[in-house]
Amino acid sequence: MYQFSREIYRELGREVLPGPTAAVCERRQRLLRHCESTMERLATDRHYFARPVKTLFADIRALFPMSSQLHVYRVIEQNVLLATEYVDTQARDGVSFDGSPLCCHATTRKGTSCQRVPLPGSKYCPSHKHLDEERSELAATAA
Repeated sequence: MYQFSREIYRELGREVLPGPTAAVCERRQRLLRHCESTMERLATDRHYFARPVKTLFADIRALFPMSSQLHVYRVIEQNVLLATEYVDTQARDGVSFDGSPLCCHATTRKGTSCQRVPLPGSKYCPSHKHLDEERSELAATAA
């Protein structure tokens, strides 16, 4: 996943606000740190990360001049879209972003995590698919 955050950094690193060398270096490190944390959260917490583009843009927009803000947003949007597609493709293939097999999000009666492979398009295995249905029913009731 870091290839996506590094791509954002490579495209935007030169455009950080000018200033003393130490300040520019610190801003670039901050840019890279925010990019990597966003991509890590996107990979590990995909279902609960509603707006990764807006989140990353809000975190780093102060590092760039106003004239570059639209370009910064477009670079973030393009790379986050690619990263999202990658994570979704990996999930459809039954593996996580690092190639390890996906596991069900439920826990067993003994409190250990379920080791079964989830159904395609779901976070739960066949034994726990009712949890996914209950969650969608609660969301429909709340709306």
